[in-house]
Amino acid sequence: MSTEQPTEEELRAAYEAEVKKIRVEHVVLEHVVSLVNLGMRRTGLSKGTEDERDVEQVRLAIDAIRAMLPLLERTAPEQVKPVRDALSQLQLAFVKIGGAQAPSGAEQEAPTPAPAEGGRPTEASPEQSKSGGKGPAQRSGRLWVPGQ
Repeated sequence: MSTEQPTEEELRAAYEAEVKKIRVEHVVLEHVVSLVNLGMRRTGLSKGTEDERDVEQVRLAIDAIRAMLPLLERTAPEQVKPVRDALSQLQLAFVKIGGAQAPSGAEQEAPTPAPAEGGRPTEASPEQSKSGGKGPAQRSGRLWVPGQ
């Protein structure tokens, strides 16, 4: 029984054939899944990972996943709900391990109302008053804000 090793040319051709099949949206999805898994591992909440806890790594994973969500919405809309669910779990774990500050981008303060003609700030709209000044994303429950 002879087992011939493939030549370098055959290996290169096989590699090229595989690369032709790869789609960027698949790599993006795999990347997001890897970030979710690594982020959860860095929470140190799973048995055997306690010594791997790193709040900043979890924060970075959350930020990266959130940044890639719009790409997934365009390229893999059927995967967005499971990714959002996983992101929510990661965010809850982040808070549980003491990640009290909001991941970057969520730390922005609410804008101060512009002064009206008389030099006085404009009144909040009735809709804003009813919701305690929260915007539509916060009212919908889709915006994650630590501590709320």
